[in-house]
Amino acid sequence: MLTKILVNVLRKLIFMILMSLMFVSMINFSASIDKIKEEDVSIGNLHRFANNYHSAVKVDSSRLLALNKITGIISRYNRGLDALGKHLIASEIYKMSVKYDNLDIDLICATITHESARTWRATVVSHAGALGLMQIMPYTGSFLSKQEAIPWTTPEEVLFNPIFNIRMGCRYLSMLINLYHVDGGLAAYNGGEKRAARWLASGRNDEVLFEETRGYVPAVLELYDTYKN
Repeated sequence: MLTKILVNVLRKLIFMILMSLMFVSMINFSASIDKIKEEDVSIGNLHRFANNYHSAVKVDSSRLLALNKITGIISRYNRGLDALGKHLIASEIYKMSVKYDNLDIDLICATITHESARTWRATVVSHAGALGLMQIMPYTGSFLSKQEAIPWTTPEEVLFNPIFNIRMGCRYLSMLINLYHVDGGLAAYNGGEKRAARWLASGRNDEVLFEETRGYVPAVLELYDTYKN
């Protein structure tokens, strides 16, 4: 009888030991799985970080090259402008090239170079009364300032501000290029949309354009090619 009881106790004890071992094994196995998952997540995060870092470095490198190029162009025509002024103008041109798919820094710089009579002076005024780097007429500037949420005080105060002028001029030029392509957009920028539309409809017959616009379009495009190369 005593032997039978001892056997039963021993069986229960062995069963409890086995269950304990199984429980410990399951815990260890689960911990191992969690560790593997954590390692996988860490490796995934590391890959994502590396890719993001690479992209950021690439973008920053492209931006730096663009800023240096724009600053170099400005320096050709306006050596008296201080370094900060050049940097602010270059930064705004770069921003506009990113904002508008149909504009790049070379086209913007070519337009400014010609519009400012190769001076790159923020206070340049044309014989027709257009103001600033991108030669914006006051009535056009008043309209564009609303689109850009720029308070319109006086034409000189707003349009002689190079950042405002570039921002409004690029918006206007981008809109015209969307409608009339690059050459037609430039024609519209200089001579008005009606003339540009008639010019394109005529198969680009230069007789349709104002005399100034006939020289304006190829002059800007020549500068554009020069800066691109």
